Amino acid sequence: MNKTRNMILVALFTALTAIGAFIKIPLPFVPITLQVIFVFMAGLILGKKLGALSQILYVGLGLIGIPVFTQGGGPGYILKPSFGYLIGFIVGAYVIGLIIEKGEVNFTRSLIGSLCGLIVIYALGVPYLYIILNRVMGVDISFLGALKSGMLVFLPGDLLKSLIVAYLVPNIHSRLKYFQD
Repeated sequence: MNKTRNMILVALFTALTAIGAFIKIPLPFVPITLQVIFVFMAGLILGKKLGALSQILYVGLGLIGIPVFTQGGGPGYILKPSFGYLIGFIVGAYVIGLIIEKGEVNFTRSLIGSLCGLIVIYALGVPYLYIILNRVMGVDISFLGALKSGMLVFLPGDLLKSLIVAYLVPNIHSRLKYFQD
C-alpha cells in the first residue's frame, strides 16, 4: 500500500472507532459499544502496525481532550474504569494484525484473529476495571464481580461481532487489494 492510502485508512479506522463509541448501550461501569468491530477490522485490514496506529491515534485524540470516548475525553480519562479496554484496543489491533499477516485473509483466520484480539482486550480491560473501581473509585467489587460486569455481559455480543467481522473482512480485504493493484 502507498503512504497516502495508508494514512487515509488509518484515519478512517480512527474515526470509525470514535463513531463506534457513540453507538452505545449504557451499563454501570462500561457501556456496550460498536468500537470493538472497528478494532477488529483495523487489525484485519490494516495489519499489525497500521491497525495499532489507528487505535493509538484514537486514544491519543481522546487523551488530549477531544471528546471521542464514550464519556468525553481528556487526560483524566486514565482514571475511568473503561480505560483499560482502550489500551486493549491498541494491543488487540496489533495482535489481530500479527495473526492476519501470517497467511491468507479468510473467514477462519479473521475469526481467530478477532477472538485473539478480544482476549487481549478483556485481559487488559478487566483487571484495569477491577483496580480503578477498588483503588480509585472506592467501589468494593471482587475480581469475579469485575469479570462479570466487565466481560461476561459483553461476551455474547462480542462473539457475534467477531463472527460478523470474520464474514465481512475477507471480501473487503480482497476489494481493497484489487484497488491497490
